[in-house]
Amino acid sequence: MSDLKRTPLYSEHVRLKGKLVDFAGWEMPLQFDSIINEHNLVRKEAGLFDVSHMGEIEIVGPDAIRFSDYLITNSVSSLKNGAIVYSPMCNENGGIVDDVLVYRIGNGKVMFVVNASNKDKDFEWITKNKGAFDVQIKDASDDFAQIAFQGPHAEGILQEISQVKLADIPFYHFVYGRVNGIQALVSRTGYTGEDGFELYIDPQGAIPLWRKILETGAGLGVKPIGLGARDTLRFEASYMLYGNELSDETTPLEAGLKWTVKMDKDFIGKAILEEQLANGTKYRLKGLELSGRSIARHGFEVFDGEKKIGWITSGVFSPTLGKSLALAYLEKDYWKNGSEVQVEIRSKKAPAVVVKTPFYRGSVKSKS
Repeated sequence: MSDLKRTPLYSEHVRLKGKLVDFAGWEMPLQFDSIINEHNLVRKEAGLFDVSHMGEIEIVGPDAIRFSDYLITNSVSSLKNGAIVYSPMCNENGGIVDDVLVYRIGNGKVMFVVNASNKDKDFEWITKNKGAFDVQIKDASDDFAQIAFQGPHAEGILQEISQVKLADIPFYHFVYGRVNGIQALVSRTGYTGEDGFELYIDPQGAIPLWRKILETGAGLGVKPIGLGARDTLRFEASYMLYGNELSDETTPLEAGLKWTVKMDKDFIGKAILEEQLANGTKYRLKGLELSGRSIARHGFEVFDGEKKIGWITSGVFSPTLGKSLALAYLEKDYWKNGSEVQVEIRSKKAPAVVVKTPFYRGSVKSKS
């Protein structure tokens, strides 16, 4: 794996005997313990994630807010400084270039947090569309290590070493302050369905902070968590994974992300989404519950009898709920909860029913 990129916490993953894999060109831990044990730990207590492979792109200048609003379907101009918004970033055809978090740092500065696999593509896309906007664009990814601490006890544990009052940070907001004496951007965000925080720090501070959080939470069993449990956790909460639920060919309306589309402003891809709002979409992302323990994997086809009506984007046997669940794009006639369909698994059709998402709601805070 010598050609793979490594985060500032790579030596910790080796020391803790993590199973390392190639993820989007990064040598990352798939797991340290069993994936189910790690999953359950985050649901019940708290777990620590290295997410330093994510990308950070800074946009600075007088037009930073206007340019950001042009790039994404959601609204940055409606945010106060210190707030964060989740949004698709679309191409001219309404397809999703990436799904991003946008941090409104100030009236003239924002930060896009982007998926590791899309970082270079996103930077090129943002730069390409700069036009006459008065901004400077910087790939700041190497300036940060990013640690996520997630779970119902995350706040209490982290507060023991934090010099900022974490309870005062609303969901999808951030502050600057010190954690264990290390300067950090502390955001109340996450990808697990549980409450928690993401800490952006200088890479040199990553190992000391990582070790201190593990030490502080040891009494509650806090451990490092790999990408395997990160995926099962996000799936139960019905969070999107780019390359599975989202792609350059998928629109936000097809993905069930209408709430992220603000039609009272101009943005790239708006015309296509206006057309879809007026005429509807052929497919939409829905939840499925399968009978038995068969797992519907990415790319499996969904049928009504002999008629193909969709495809699976993600599926797991839910550790929390004890059910086989999946996300799938389905034709319009099958969007209603309770609709009966079949998933083709190893040349056999497994019965499934359309169910409400998210599958699971944990300790994650409300945005209200």
